[in-house]
Amino acid sequence: MRRIGNIYYKISLYDNLVSAYYKAQKGKSKKSEIIEYSNDLENNLEILRNQIINQQVNIGNYRFFFINDPKPRDICAAAFHERILHHAIMNICEPVLDKYAIYDCYACRKNKGTKKAVYRCKEFVVSNTWYLKMDIKKYFDSIDHKISINLLLKKFKDKKLILLFEKILNTYHKTPFKGVPIGNLISQHLANYYLGIFDHWIKENQKIKCYLRYMDDFVVFGQNKYFLKQILEKIQDFLYKNLKLELKHTTQLNKCYYGVPFLGFRVFKNKIHLNPNSKKRFTEKFILYQNNYINEKRWGK
Repeated sequence: MRRIGNIYYKISLYDNLVSAYYKAQKGKSKKSEIIEYSNDLENNLEILRNQIINQQVNIGNYRFFFINDPKPRDICAAAFHERILHHAIMNICEPVLDKYAIYDCYACRKNKGTKKAVYRCKEFVVSNTWYLKMDIKKYFDSIDHKISINLLLKKFKDKKLILLFEKILNTYHKTPFKGVPIGNLISQHLANYYLGIFDHWIKENQKIKCYLRYMDDFVVFGQNKYFLKQILEKIQDFLYKNLKLELKHTTQLNKCYYGVPFLGFRVFKNKIHLNPNSKKRFTEKFILYQNNYINEKRWGK
């Protein structure tokens, strides 16, 4: 397995930082923090560039808040200069991590996403009789820092880059040396890559053709109920021994005829339905946007 080296310096290249800046501020340019940073952009990017070169990046400046959509989550938002750093890192590292991903991995990847994952699920529903639907218990909070770094070492042999990843991981934990913050770009990519070794085990070791994953939600399809029961035991064993992860107790084994619950939808052979909770959230958001629009027109905003 060929590892990539001598790429840390690319993170600090000025063109890369400019690209990262525009990605980080996209859709948020009216926020005061971003306006302040942008007013002295050239100087601020030079400060960040020197911090990267000297391996003295200022990170861990998080703002925490809580959301309940679709389930309770603690969100951890990095300061704007850190978000630029995250984009600068992923501009360089994402292609390497993406190359390792299997075809049917759909989160945090260009030309993939929720819609394609759902339609791929429909293809598997058509060609199979049974499904086994699983997800990970407290996934982001369960990611082990040491295992994450060891997995990154399989792809990168640049010591400075690995030290930077370690420093970012060490800024956050739920339990000692475990957990990545929900809401950060780096977290999303590391979390997606973390399960890559499991994807390859499923496809190459267990020879399962009909499998797909979106972050920590994944489905195995088959023609035989008892085969899926057996593979469930193997999956639980692999995840715990290799990644220190546990499945939720909500694992579902059922016939595809009844529809597969996946990413807020129920997927059938000839149709795809929004599940009731997703439909309720959509309706509530639509009403909220509609009321905001009416109020803005009324007050001339």
